[in-house]
Amino acid sequence: MKLIFALFSGIVFGTGIALSGMMDPAKVLNFFDVAGSWDPSLAFVMGGALVVATIGYRLAWRRNAPLFGGRFQVPTGTDIDMKLVGGSALFGIGWGIAGFCPGAAIPALGTGRWEVALFLAAVILGFWLRRVVAPLGQPRAAS
Repeated sequence: MKLIFALFSGIVFGTGIALSGMMDPAKVLNFFDVAGSWDPSLAFVMGGALVVATIGYRLAWRRNAPLFGGRFQVPTGTDIDMKLVGGSALFGIGWGIAGFCPGAAIPALGTGRWEVALFLAAVILGFWLRRVVAPLGQPRAAS
């Protein structure tokens, strides 16, 4: 049942991304171009997502546990550090350059455009590099 709900959620998300135009890098880049050919329509997409997420969280937090899991997985960190700021900046720069964020690029794979596959390959490479580079800055445990 958990997989069916995951599949259904993915289909709803992907359909929404496609219908809203967020799979089109030109539309996304025009949203960021406030001094030029600004297209504010994606603000309505994000606003609608915020409304739905707010309602969903309010309903979820009324439950003692998630439907398909032992407990709610809630982040505990609240620090704003250089990793958070730097990562956010890199994400924003990448989104501004490519016109894709990973969430929109996954359904955009269905368009068959090679640029989408290249973008996602770069995202996966970034995830891998983070796992390789991050331990290098960590102090070693005493053996």
